[in-house]
Amino acid sequence: MKLGLPEIGAHLLVALLWLLHWLPLPLLAALGRGLGRLLYVLVGGRRKVVLTNLALCFPHWDDARRRQVARDHFACLGRSLLERGLLWWAPRERLERIIKASGESRLRELVDAGTPVIMLVPHFVALDVAGTRTALGFDVVSIYARQRNAVIDHWLRHGRSRFGDQLLQPRHESIRGTIKAMRAGRPFFYLPDMDHGRKESIFVPFFGVPAATITGLPRFAKMARAVVVPVSVRMLPGGEGYHVDFGEPWRDFPTDDVEADVRRQNAAIEEMVGVMPEQYYWVHRRFKTRPEGEPPVY
Repeated sequence: MKLGLPEIGAHLLVALLWLLHWLPLPLLAALGRGLGRLLYVLVGGRRKVVLTNLALCFPHWDDARRRQVARDHFACLGRSLLERGLLWWAPRERLERIIKASGESRLRELVDAGTPVIMLVPHFVALDVAGTRTALGFDVVSIYARQRNAVIDHWLRHGRSRFGDQLLQPRHESIRGTIKAMRAGRPFFYLPDMDHGRKESIFVPFFGVPAATITGLPRFAKMARAVVVPVSVRMLPGGEGYHVDFGEPWRDFPTDDVEADVRRQNAAIEEMVGVMPEQYYWVHRRFKTRPEGEPPVY
């Protein structure tokens, strides 16, 4: 079959990532940081999105600090791209060595007790590292959005399902399958912190800015009678690897007040972001959907 240019480019990218995954992590991380610094200069549109998000969320920062965090953010993005090959091809032993975790026993206790679990996983740049670490010890259910490029779609699916028996639910399918999977003992790897438009969203503050936020977390928790476990993943400096933290299960959630529940979700994400602001996914236009009558920010 004759490949179109986009597919050829995707095959070349995959081949490059395969070659790079053999490198020691300190060298791979340095290359990734260099790529990210270059992207900061070249990708002006996304740089502007990042700086706009930082200005909205951290108005007390001066311009110099925002630009430094933006540069650090792109460095982390570059690393996340080049280090993805580790998640796709590195053996279990290497992954267990470079991806450390804390609080994993809490998740194990809940699963072994038959308690349905929703893992609240914000969009940090090393997001898929958290998925891989979880898959090394648990069979989970997650929602998967099919990629337009068939080559990238194939390898993303491969990376997310190469360990254990992972269930990737298509985004367009009913949530009933996910609820059933949770009740059967699969933690739900859930990412509710992106702007998906007005449908099924309400406006609640995110760093003080009204943000269209889906109400899935309290709704799914109520439907499955599930416990929420916040999960954060941190990319460590140089070749030190990563750290995934499985937090304390939430108490008294959900309540009868959906807005209060979603505010709690956003507040929890804000707390995680505050520890490592350069590693949140600021290239996403989080405030694209505006309340009625408010002007666009991008």
